[in-house]
Amino acid sequence: MKSNKKTTCNCNPFDFLTEEIIFTILDYLNDDPFAKKSFSLTCKAFYSIESHHRKTLKPLRAELLSRTLHRYPHIEHLDLTVCPRIEDSMLNVVSLACKDALRSINLSRSRFFTNIGLSSLVSSCFNLVEIDLSNGVELNDLAAAAIAEAKNLEKLWLARCKLITDLGIGCVAVGCRKLRLICLKWCLKISDLGVQLLALKCKEIRSLDLSYLQITEKCLPSILQLQHLEDLVLEGCLGINDDGLSTLQQSCKSLKTLNMSNCHNHSHVGLLSLINGAENLRELTLAYGPSVTADLAKSLHNFSGLHSVKFDGCLVKCSGIRAIGNWPNSLKELSFSKCSGVTDDSLSFLVQGHKELRKLDITCCRMIMYDSVDSITSSCCSLTSLRMESCSLVPKEAFVLLGQRCQLMEELDVTDTKIDDEGLKSISRCSKLSSLKLGICMNITDNGLKHIGSRCSKLKELDLYRSLGITDEGIAAVTFGCPDLEVINIAYNDKVTDASLISLSRCSRLRVLEIRGCPHVSSKGLSAIAVGCRQLMVLDIKKCFNINDNAMLSLAQFSQNLKQINLSYCSVTDVGLLALARVNRLQNITVLHLGGLTPNGLAAALLACRGITKVKLHASFKPLIPKSLLGYIEAHGCVFHWRDKAFQVEMDTKGWKLHFGKSAEAP
Repeated sequence: MKSNKKTTCNCNPFDFLTEEIIFTILDYLNDDPFAKKSFSLTCKAFYSIESHHRKTLKPLRAELLSRTLHRYPHIEHLDLTVCPRIEDSMLNVVSLACKDALRSINLSRSRFFTNIGLSSLVSSCFNLVEIDLSNGVELNDLAAAAIAEAKNLEKLWLARCKLITDLGIGCVAVGCRKLRLICLKWCLKISDLGVQLLALKCKEIRSLDLSYLQITEKCLPSILQLQHLEDLVLEGCLGINDDGLSTLQQSCKSLKTLNMSNCHNHSHVGLLSLINGAENLRELTLAYGPSVTADLAKSLHNFSGLHSVKFDGCLVKCSGIRAIGNWPNSLKELSFSKCSGVTDDSLSFLVQGHKELRKLDITCCRMIMYDSVDSITSSCCSLTSLRMESCSLVPKEAFVLLGQRCQLMEELDVTDTKIDDEGLKSISRCSKLSSLKLGICMNITDNGLKHIGSRCSKLKELDLYRSLGITDEGIAAVTFGCPDLEVINIAYNDKVTDASLISLSRCSRLRVLEIRGCPHVSSKGLSAIAVGCRQLMVLDIKKCFNINDNAMLSLAQFSQNLKQINLSYCSVTDVGLLALARVNRLQNITVLHLGGLTPNGLAAALLACRGITKVKLHASFKPLIPKSLLGYIEAHGCVFHWRDKAFQVEMDTKGWKLHFGKSAEAP
């Protein structure tokens, strides 16, 4: 009799999935780089699939560029912002590896390449539609001429390319006829002529940034004739004035967004001449410009589509605010940040006419009191963002109204106000709250934070800077109820200990942690953060005297995403700094007054930090480190900032307010 033997199938279920289905699965892992890495390391098949799936690449080291591009042959978007030194030879590597697949490249933080490398890039990668060359202070007209060969280019950023002149931008205008967006911010050698050439040749432009250019009204007629122009930025263009604007005959009907911040030489008369006929205008920014008068407000009365206006830093007249309140259509966004002249009466009148406001910024409007908050919350129940930092005359009772009436709030900034625990209890009704700033709020305690932690589960950003009533108990309540926290500032809270950091280590998405001036935290707590918060990118531990090399060893092992750290006044020595140098993504480091740091240790650490781009050091180290070594590091793209600051003794918790011109409250 024959025995039936069972055959065992060792088939991998993934073998039955098409590549398209697996690509779809990988798309869902875009927000978690660790997940993609784990996927690719599972087996050779997954390694190959992930290599072919990846379309976006942000390499950490330029010297590995060739190998990396060989692994990922279908890159469309290349971001080189963490590679400070990119030479022409490396751009040649990119051009040979990517060819017609590459559609965008970001070189805004890279230096040392020239027109030769750019020419190689655009000739091989002829499908390029986006190039960011911002901060290219060494790029000249030859570089612009090379870019002009990118015939399919649609978006070009040249901010701070201060050597490019009208000649260079003329080449771009002739060669890149498909341009839809161009940024020329701080290109100080470009004049009216260059802008006119651009407007004449590039008829498809939708977005044009001319911030801080030395232009006048002469180029404006050409700009206004652009039939598709939607976004125009004229920030800091001091050559534009009323006399010139009054001569304009053209109008730009397609214009949707206009920014004239820091333009001091025009009034409502010139502004109206510029936007006359712009029936689609949606957003207007006039920050740090002319006074907000009744005449200015009336000149904007008939722009029915206007939904966002920003007057930051302007002198505001009560008559101007009242005139805005009489506009026929409600604004969605309004900013009076740092405006003097905003009063209860005028603001209360305004919000009654703009009941559809979603975002309101009244930062440093120091004259407003209870009545303003009462009117805002009564009229604008759909507010999602309210910023009212340093509104110091608003009583604590007013903050209760926020939670009672504006429960759709997502962003709230009440820094340096009188809000107390009752206010926080009320605000906890805002279940969609994602950002809450409570810095320098002396009346809040753990009890208030417990309400936030229990009901605001979507909170991602929390600022408790110098809120001295907060202890470990309050932090624990927040971390327990808000596991998706990404940013937290608990600097200068002297009751915070390692227990808070251990609680925060539960927040696996934490990216930014500021604990400077917390004397009771130590390496134990920071090590817990390193283990639990693998996505940590920014860390400030200045004046955390009990943090030493042990914490640096933990960071080196677990915090491979760390980009920026401030170690000043800590107990870290050469050993800790050398360990930290193993973090591949580390770019920015501040090292002032480390007693255990020696010149040799510092030099060794700097050499080991391959991707470092910015280092802030005490000036006393400068003569102790060989000039040749400093030159070598600078040649690889690092910038040194030398500070001659004396050792600072920590201020009294009330004395700091006097230092900044604020009156400390009586005990």
